[in-house]
Amino acid sequence: MIPWVDGMGFCATMSLAMNNFVYTLLHRDPNSHARAGVFTTPHGDIPMPAFAPVGTQATVKTVSPDELENAGATLILSNTYHLYLRPGADVIARLGGLHDFMGWPHPILTDSGGYQVFSLEGMRRVDEDGVTFRSHLDGSEHRFTPESAIAIQEKLGADIIMCFDECAPPLDRVYNQQAMQRTHRWAERCRAAQTRGDQALFGIVQGGVFADLRQESARFLTTLGFPGYAIGGLSVGETKEQMHAILDVVTPLLPADKPRYLMGVGSPEDLLEGVSRGVDLFDCVLPTRVARNGGLLTSKGRINLRNAQYAEDPAPIEEGCDCFTCRRFSRAYVRHLLKANEILGLRLATNHNLRFMLRLMAQIRQSILDGTFLAFKETFLGGYRIVPDAVRRAQRERRRRNRGQA
Repeated sequence: MIPWVDGMGFCATMSLAMNNFVYTLLHRDPNSHARAGVFTTPHGDIPMPAFAPVGTQATVKTVSPDELENAGATLILSNTYHLYLRPGADVIARLGGLHDFMGWPHPILTDSGGYQVFSLEGMRRVDEDGVTFRSHLDGSEHRFTPESAIAIQEKLGADIIMCFDECAPPLDRVYNQQAMQRTHRWAERCRAAQTRGDQALFGIVQGGVFADLRQESARFLTTLGFPGYAIGGLSVGETKEQMHAILDVVTPLLPADKPRYLMGVGSPEDLLEGVSRGVDLFDCVLPTRVARNGGLLTSKGRINLRNAQYAEDPAPIEEGCDCFTCRRFSRAYVRHLLKANEILGLRLATNHNLRFMLRLMAQIRQSILDGTFLAFKETFLGGYRIVPDAVRRAQRERRRRNRGQA
């Protein structure tokens, strides 16, 4: 553990980390809280606002690092919980860390594993020191503490790492207050446990849908001087309106010279609404997950290629899209591959969805720089069909029941 150094409350490791990671603001939108900037890391710059594809098991499912680069990705996320269980953080460390292990030379973010652990309903026990849980793979017992979560992430070697937090159901005030306070104590322990100066440790704001708890959490965590701040515990059961209201409360309280990361949120409309409220970074499995089930993203909304209406459709997924799938293949062909359970179908659908999301984020960023963000947002949302909350809740419940199966 690195000792505290002076009355300012900074430790040597955190000071060094902050020197390696700089957020440069380029432009603010005059009519909203949207902003464009660049976050500098040891493995390259991340133009912000940014969308990070999720590579849970040290891979974004079905696509290669070269394809991710071609799609426009500058940052990807990997999962601490899953990599801890298989192949193990020590194995990855001996093989040079995540960047070498997965052949991705650009920035990587790892979560702390907290969300996955707290999702293991009936398979985990929480106490003040940490969480004891059973593996979804073989039922073996394991334990995460703030200190071990940091140690695992330091072995993995990502550029951005996360504090270990407690993610509570968003509508339970009593639980959220307790979880928020524990999250704060764990954040202090995570900060004290960090030993590497080439990783940016982000604090995570919690508090459910309760504005006063979120304000308390944001104010407390900013006193710890993290190089970036995440907003956790959203898109886990609350409505879109509730999520937007919390963002309206939280982002103005976070430092203007640090990145703001909305965890696990990233449908097309979420990007626009989050950016307009001052969010800089998003991650989400949505574009890759729905692709594997035949869901393709277009500027008019999501379409399901498994539907019979596309069986003889000669058009690309979306006219004018510059992805490999749309330049070479028809809806009918991709549908055939998906219906036949051909791996190429999963690859083509995923490539399109990733390119769609990354191109959309690039367009959002450029509109901020051009001073046309609100017009772009209005035009896009005006023609985009949004999946209703009720459908999202049903989909989330299915995922909850199936969690840990893959």
